[in-house]
Amino acid sequence: MPRDPRPWISALRSSQDHLRALVEPLSPEQVEASSRAREWTIAQVMSHLGSQAEIFGAILDAALEHRPLPGPDAFPPVWDAWNARGVVDQAADSLAVNESFVRRVEGLSDAQLGTLHFAMFGMEFDAVGFLQMRLSEHAVHTWDVAASLDPSAQVSTGAVALLVDTLPDLARRVGTPQGASIRLRITTTDPVRQLLLVVDDEVRIERSDGGSADGLLRLPAEALLRLVYGRLDDEHTPPIEFAADGMTLDTLRSVFPGV
Repeated sequence: MPRDPRPWISALRSSQDHLRALVEPLSPEQVEASSRAREWTIAQVMSHLGSQAEIFGAILDAALEHRPLPGPDAFPPVWDAWNARGVVDQAADSLAVNESFVRRVEGLSDAQLGTLHFAMFGMEFDAVGFLQMRLSEHAVHTWDVAASLDPSAQVSTGAVALLVDTLPDLARRVGTPQGASIRLRITTTDPVRQLLLVVDDEVRIERSDGGSADGLLRLPAEALLRLVYGRLDDEHTPPIEFAADGMTLDTLRSVFPGV
């Protein structure tokens, strides 16, 4: 995975510009419509993105100033404040606070980005790790909004190019075997990757070594990203090639219930 933070900042900027273009023209009634995020309206997606941008901004400020990071007790008041907003304000304020966060990271110097390092959630983060968290959330939830307006919508190309290589770590955390057992060779396009999905007592995505497999899956990297994030339902599945003894596409979807 690239350790240069600038491509991640650029992808986050593109995602934010896309989100603004989607949401600004919406009427209050449209903002209250269902998104593709499970049980959330577009307004609730925007509220979530707004609260998280505010929290990420506070974490960034603390890390840059070498102060203790805000702990879990600091988060509920932020969520409560966003939940209390009206739907129109949730959308508009979310765009504003996300724009502010993107401009904040765009304005960081190379020295600040190079020395950014902190511990959170039991893990160590540098600038790329921090931006990866924000980009994955922002890009996927932007798709949740976009796909509710246009079923052919895709996660932004710049985000996919970076996030596809984070899927092995995500699959270990969110995959659920569902009693399945399979070795599935995966070939993606845009970008090209050769991977192996292993489902046994756990779920793993690995670099393919060309060894034996029980089946194959060929699909765009964007579709693989949405599969692992639990967003590859029938309505939003592009043409793919899938063949595996003892496993259907629905079974494969159940391995990744969504985040």
